[in-house]
Amino acid sequence: MVSFTVNAQAVQVDAEPDTPLLWVLRDYLNLTGTKFGCGVAACGACTVHLDGQPSRSCVVPVSACEGKEVTTIEGLAHDGGLHPVQQAWIDHQVPQCGYCQSGMIMAVVALLAAKANPSEDDVAAAITNVCRCGTYPRVKRAIRALASTTA
Repeated sequence: MVSFTVNAQAVQVDAEPDTPLLWVLRDYLNLTGTKFGCGVAACGACTVHLDGQPSRSCVVPVSACEGKEVTTIEGLAHDGGLHPVQQAWIDHQVPQCGYCQSGMIMAVVALLAAKANPSEDDVAAAITNVCRCGTYPRVKRAIRALASTTA
């Protein structure tokens, strides 16, 4: 049994210790916003926050989550309102197919929490998620808009 917190809720999961967190979230906890993309931590579709840090959940064994806090895309919105990054995604029409976007949003939330006004180099270093539709210019516009409101 592994005990940890997901989106501010304590959970206990009876899964094999090496089961990837991604599959625990999706199959055991029915949190399907986190997507499977590649299975080798290359694309970022599965990005969640583990103790506040962006983590590729497809390679994190659930045993590594013992006593930790996990935040998924479902846990970003609060008090009936969207997280500012989610709203920026809408305002700047970022998604095309949308498959990678939950992971991309989680990566951007972590970046902006660490650096409210990131440079282009900061964005390039932190946002390594793959978007097969190529929405990177929209992603950068949304990040710039968010940075300008906090700078």
